[in-house]
Amino acid sequence: MTVRERLGLPVFGGGLNYGEPYETSDGATIITVTGTGGLLGPRPLGIFVVRADKVKWEPAVDMSRIALLGVLTGLISAVLGTAAVLRRPPWPDTAIRIVRRS
Repeated sequence: MTVRERLGLPVFGGGLNYGEPYETSDGATIITVTGTGGLLGPRPLGIFVVRADKVKWEPAVDMSRIALLGVLTGLISAVLGTAAVLRRPPWPDTAIRIVRRS
């Protein structure tokens, strides 16, 4: 009996795939969950950790993607700030005027 059948989920569709249960040495059971479809194919969503009477959800977080978003935000801010300064310098306009006295 598969995990889908145990949980009463439809066999096709639903958008989630459940992996086979894996029992660790400390007695916990791990069940992986992946999402179907998408541009890059299936992607990991997280795991269920089952211990005695408790079930805990651990989401899969891609820290490299979060770090890349922070770096790109800083880069875009630096480029926009530089473009603003080069287009209109922060110092006042200076001009040389020749005053002729008669």
